[in-house]
Amino acid sequence: MQQTTIKLNTVTKAELDKFKQYENESYDELVRKLVRIVLMCKKQPSLSQKTIREIEESRAQIKKGGYYTEEETKKILGINK
Repeated sequence: MQQTTIKLNTVTKAELDKFKQYENESYDELVRKLVRIVLMCKKQPSLSQKTIREIEESRAQIKKGGYYTEEETKKILGINK
């Protein structure tokens, strides 16, 4: 995969960092996710508002620790490796 470097204002970078779902999420992943959200908003504005609210609620829940790890999920579902 080819890569490029872009310059961002430090304020813009700080704003982008707020959208990261996990610490090691790359900026490429983050920008691609934001582009998908924008395209979805253009296609279905009413659905998109609901989706954006749900994403924000989920991110807040994750930040509070309200999630299961992969191992916890496997245990709950009775899935063995």
